[in-house]
Amino acid sequence: MDFRFTAEEEAFRREVREFLKKEWTLGSVSIEDPEVFAEARRFEKRMADRGWRTMHWPKEYGGQGASHMMQIILREEMSYVGARILDGQGVHMIGPCIMVHGTEEQKKRFLPPIAKCEVIWAQGFSEPNAGSDLAGLQLRAVKDGDDYILNGQKTWTSAGTVGDWVHVLARTDADAPKHRGISYFLVEMKSPGISIMPIVNMAGMAGFTDTYFDNVRVPKDQMLGEENRGWYIAMTTLAFERSSISFAAESARTLEELIAWAKETKRDGTPLVADPLIRHKLAEMAIEIEVARLINYHVAWMQQRGLIPNYQASVAKTFGTELHQRLANTGMQLLGLYGALDEKSKWAQLKGKIEYLYLWTVGETIYAGSNEIQRSIIAQRGLGLPRE
Repeated sequence: MDFRFTAEEEAFRREVREFLKKEWTLGSVSIEDPEVFAEARRFEKRMADRGWRTMHWPKEYGGQGASHMMQIILREEMSYVGARILDGQGVHMIGPCIMVHGTEEQKKRFLPPIAKCEVIWAQGFSEPNAGSDLAGLQLRAVKDGDDYILNGQKTWTSAGTVGDWVHVLARTDADAPKHRGISYFLVEMKSPGISIMPIVNMAGMAGFTDTYFDNVRVPKDQMLGEENRGWYIAMTTLAFERSSISFAAESARTLEELIAWAKETKRDGTPLVADPLIRHKLAEMAIEIEVARLINYHVAWMQQRGLIPNYQASVAKTFGTELHQRLANTGMQLLGLYGALDEKSKWAQLKGKIEYLYLWTVGETIYAGSNEIQRSIIAQRGLGLPRE
């Protein structure tokens, strides 16, 4: 088995690195800061102009028809430097899902604006009483002529504060078993009856919202797929969401920063990195990062061959998020009390990165389907084990 990239892929990686070195000027992205958000959006537009933003999409929808391996190289290099696709929902989730399940009219309507960086999509899946048990959702969609009327609440709406459109799961048959009777809608956020309330998490960020639907009217041609078949389509969407190399790439950058810090920081005149226990722990993290990379390369390999990752995507999500959390814990142990300081403190090490990761990575093991749910998917669909 040959794990090496082709000469073309390696050349592309070098091109991406040069582009990012020149064009990416931000250390991190905060959608709460208007100036930072605007600059990140301008960067995203420059990527769209090069055709990179949706490079793996078919050419007729604004892509380059590039391989999934080329796309994962781009995502890996972007994640390594902290660059973000603000419309990750559109580019990586709902866009590819529309290609699989949408009508030709929906593809022509919704895909080009994503490719051109003209819209941002939000995700409306979770509800106050339907998180990991997503099929328990209760947002109602009642047919009324050529429209559906939506009533209910979503929570943890990704990109809710900046989204132009939101892809939503709603119950269209209250009497059907909970995994049935669900339909998938594409809803404009400016629709009358939609209101949002930002959710500030323990890391101090408000990237999610509570989203309320009060008699929101949605045309029936904005239903994705067939009525009551939304659960099947949602599984396609979540498979795309869970196949991300960003956790491995971000971890690789953080590990390099921790190693550099341990080399420069001394205890009793000796660099911390000379301690065998510290060296062993850092080496262990390096091995796990390489494992995470290979798992994600396998997911991209499947996608390149027209396969939809199922339990393989769950493996990638589970291992990647828990790796990121273990690395944050390692960093906190290594930095000691300095690790608890945020970027505002003059005593903060690594610009407060470890404090942020220590808080943020807890959520990574929960969103996109909690890791407990991922393990059930791996057990049942991957290992063929029976349900409880």
